[in-house]
Amino acid sequence: MAEPIPETSFTALKADSFGRILLVEGAHGRFVRRDLGATPLWLRLPAWWLARREARALAKLDGMEATPQLLAWDGHWLDRSYMEGAAMYQRPPRGDLAYFRAARRLLQRVHRHGIAHNDLAKEANWLVREDGSPALIDFQLAVCGNPRSRWMRLLAREDLRHLLKHKRMYCRESLTPVELRVLKRHSWVRELWFATGKPVYRFVTRRILHWEDNEGQGPKP
Repeated sequence: MAEPIPETSFTALKADSFGRILLVEGAHGRFVRRDLGATPLWLRLPAWWLARREARALAKLDGMEATPQLLAWDGHWLDRSYMEGAAMYQRPPRGDLAYFRAARRLLQRVHRHGIAHNDLAKEANWLVREDGSPALIDFQLAVCGNPRSRWMRLLAREDLRHLLKHKRMYCRESLTPVELRVLKRHSWVRELWFATGKPVYRFVTRRILHWEDNEGQGPKP
């Protein structure tokens, strides 16, 4: 990967147990940096693993519209392009069917690149841009693979289910009969996660890392 971009100034956007997120002003403009240097020693390995997953996914997306562009990754800093916009919970797309249609097309493009986002239940990972269009950020949990494989198709369907949950929240009257059926069908991955992984995740994030449940942000800087 390319070397990190020299910075001129920065503003801390948030901090959690896996490092700091910085809004950086560089010689060629504004970008976002994930700084693993602030991570506690006992979490360095998982923080590096998550950042590497994000770097891999962004490299595969290769600057696709409405997703961040990978600028640099050296194992300590991950630099990506800055995307203007508000998180879904900050600017809810209530009754905005155009937003959810565009979000579904965006998700389909991401899936065709062989990437399942895998963390779309969080409204913080969906942006509403100034023109009202959607964008996706935070690919730390993304899975890369053959988009035609059964595993990737299953993960893609889970991504879609999470998008439809947001549509049900903000644009319920526009759900189609097919979308309602998708929402009702729970995959074995979901059932297994809720039976095994979810209790552990909640214990670690709430009791140990002290994350805020809805956003997964952690303590503010």
